[in-house]
Amino acid sequence: MNRRILLNTLFYIILIAFAIVFLLPIYMMLLTGIKPLNEVDLKTMWNLPENGIHFDNFIAGYKQLAPNLTNSLVMVIPEAILSSLLGSLNGYLLSKWKFRGSNLIFSLVLFGMFIPYQSILIPLVRFMQFIKLYGDIPGLVLVHIIYGIPITTLIFRNYYAGIGTEILEAGRIDGASLLGLYRYIIFPLSAPSFAVVIIWQFTQAWNEFLFAIILTNQSHWPVTVALNNLAGSQLVQWNVLMAATLLAALPTLLVYIFLGRFFLRGLMAGALKG
Repeated sequence: MNRRILLNTLFYIILIAFAIVFLLPIYMMLLTGIKPLNEVDLKTMWNLPENGIHFDNFIAGYKQLAPNLTNSLVMVIPEAILSSLLGSLNGYLLSKWKFRGSNLIFSLVLFGMFIPYQSILIPLVRFMQFIKLYGDIPGLVLVHIIYGIPITTLIFRNYYAGIGTEILEAGRIDGASLLGLYRYIIFPLSAPSFAVVIIWQFTQAWNEFLFAIILTNQSHWPVTVALNNLAGSQLVQWNVLMAATLLAALPTLLVYIFLGRFFLRGLMAGALKG
């Protein structure tokens, strides 16, 4: 028993140490963000502000990022919802409606997960120009939806594979159609997987940079591109930059804080089991 207590204590100590390591960058950003510019120095970066907390850094950071934060929200919300719905339909069809070539189709869909972004940039730009969506947010939404289909399909397919076929057979006997079975049986049971997929897709699209800078013009840049430009100016106000970085990270942090328990439930329900 003593050995077990010792191992559990050691385990928790290791977890706390890892948590501290991961939280240190956030602590440094917050500490720098509440200091005036004349106190921002490598030698005193661990010191608390001497002249009080300066929330005006966050106000200045928000003013610079406000349009880009709006662009990111306009992008990620429909992207997360639509890619989740498409992945759910794909997972339903590929797990519960076996047909000739279904395994091959599923393998080809998964192949999209391993295609590097850089390898398709030139044809992607040409295609977006052809369909008149280059430089605007809808084009970026479309790209994220398409690139999100492989992972969302995988998650939903694996989750639906654990749902018994008896309930679907009962629905067929009652006269439910293909979409009727999905609407009245599968979709109501999909809340855990939707939680996992929406959180995943929201985070991926919010933090993505390459497509954002290549496929949008300046007026439609999301927040990741705007942050890069703040850091690349000639005179960097590190206190404002750190405050702006925290503001940019706040939506994803809030998503995990308020929906994290649903994310864990979805994982435990088998959403990522293969």
